[in-house]
Parts: sequence; C-alpha cells; structure tokens
Amino acid sequence: MPSISDVEGIIVGHWSDVSALTGCTVVLPPQGTVASCEVRGGAPGTRGTDMLQPGTLIEEAHAIVLTGGSAFGLATAGGVERYLEERGIGSEIGPVLVPSVAAAVIFDLGVGDPTRRPGSDEGYAACLAASTEVPEGRVGAGTGATVAKLWGPTRAVPGGLGTWAAVGGDDLVVGALFIVNAVGEVVEDDGSVLAGPRLEPGERREDLLEWMRVAGSTTIGVVATNATLSKPDTRRLAEVANDALGMAIRPAHTIFDGDTVFTLATRRVEAVFGDVATLIEPTVTTAIRRAVRR
Repeated sequence: MPSISDVEGIIVGHWSDVSALTGCTVVLPPQGTVASCEVRGGAPGTRGTDMLQPGTLIEEAHAIVLTGGSAFGLATAGGVERYLEERGIGSEIGPVLVPSVAAAVIFDLGVGDPTRRPGSDEGYAACLAASTEVPEGRVGAGTGATVAKLWGPTRAVPGGLGTWAAVGGDDLVVGALFIVNAVGEVVEDDGSVLAGPRLEPGERREDLLEWMRVAGSTTIGVVATNATLSKPDTRRLAEVANDALGMAIRPAHTIFDGDTVFTLATRRVEAVFGDVATLIEPTVTTAIRRAVRR
C-alpha cells in the first residue's frame, strides 16, 4: 500500500494507548533532509516550528513528532531528542550535536483518560518502533482523534491516521501522513460527507450547528518528497498542502483548529517545484480520507 515511507529513507514509528485513547507518531527522515512547515488555524500547539521557517540558520529537521495529549504531549519531543543524540544524529553546534525536532499536537483529552498523556518515554518508544510499515486508523497520534465536532463533542465520530503516496516522472515521489482530528467534516471530491456527525432518526445536520460547543481540535501532518528543494520552496510546499487539506475537510483552519503541516525534502531526485506541487493535492486528500475510512 502506498505510504509516506515510499519516500526513500523515511521511517515512521508509533506509540499507542488504546485504553486512554491517546498516542504519538514520529517521522524520522534521512540526514540532510530540508524541512519547513506552515501553521494555520487559531488553536495551534507546536514546538520548534520557528526554526523551520526560511531565513533561519538550520535547514534540517531530524524528526517530526505528531502527538496527542494537547500541550502536555509536547514532552514526547524530549524522548525523540534523546533517541537521536544517542545515535549521533544532530546539527553540530559548538562541541555538541543538537537534534532538530519539531512537534505538533492534537487535543484528544476529551476522550479516554485525560490524565494519561504521551511523554518523553513514549516518544522514545515510538522511535524504537519506527519502520517502513505505516499502519492506519486508530494508531499512534490518531488513537484518540475525532472529527465533525461542530455539532458538539457527543456527536463526533472517530478520526485517525492516514497515509498515501504518489509518483511522478523521473522517480519523483511525494508521500503524506495526517492525523485527522478536525472540527469539520471529512468530505469526498464531490462534496459528499465521508465522516459527519452522529444523527438521531429524523435529525438533519444542517439544524444542529452549535459553534460554542466545539471541543479542541486540529489536523496535523507531514508531507515528504525525494525532490531537491530549497528551504523557501519546502515552505511553499507546506502552503500548497494546507490548501489541499481544505479540500478534504470542511470547514478547515477554523479558530478552534491548530492545523499544522510539516514538509520534508530528502533531496535525492532533481525536480522543479511545480512538478512536486502537482502531486500534493491527490496525496494529501487521499491520506486524510483514509484516516477516517478505517
């Protein structure tokens, strides 16, 4: 099955707590990978995103962490740093190698046990589990994900983790992995609802909109390519990916979402930005829809 690990050198690891309904997912790229990101929406929870913007000193990211646990879950990044440091992976800064680890969270504290959240040890465990096999659905950071929360948290339905990849000419590959925990619904290309609110007999979703009852949300993900891209172009790729997110989730990027897309360019294949960008929409939208089909 196509997945983000179709981009050579990318591996993915998960830690899941199926009783507390939370978890974390780590994407480990090969060394030398250029990284950037774009954050949209009004409720982000992130770590290390400023260093990924064009104009900053470090171009590489050594890991991307996607995690449950809301802001508490950002502690997973410390375990990922420990894992990388033990293996001599990082950027040389003075006398030490410092791993560049960026992270984003979803709010899953409204389901399961809100007192149990991923931390440093869980981030480390996800790294140990990393491989090219990428399971989908209620796994890793997608374990406690839910969608369609405009109608209140009791009407939300399961979200999850989805991944996909697309291939272009000259060995170009684009892969995506998304944790779908959105306020909005997940929709098909024709606008039909793939994952909407739970309804009682006779109810219509159009009559139930209650913005003030929205629980914490967010869709977070990683888009990777083997293309040789600059850091500014890798940032532009995140913008394209966030636009594609809005084609599969409606509404997207609301004040209640902290939608964040990380982009990775492993620089193995010569390609122009436009060729990469044309593969983004089908890859991102398919990954998002697969997250709720499982």
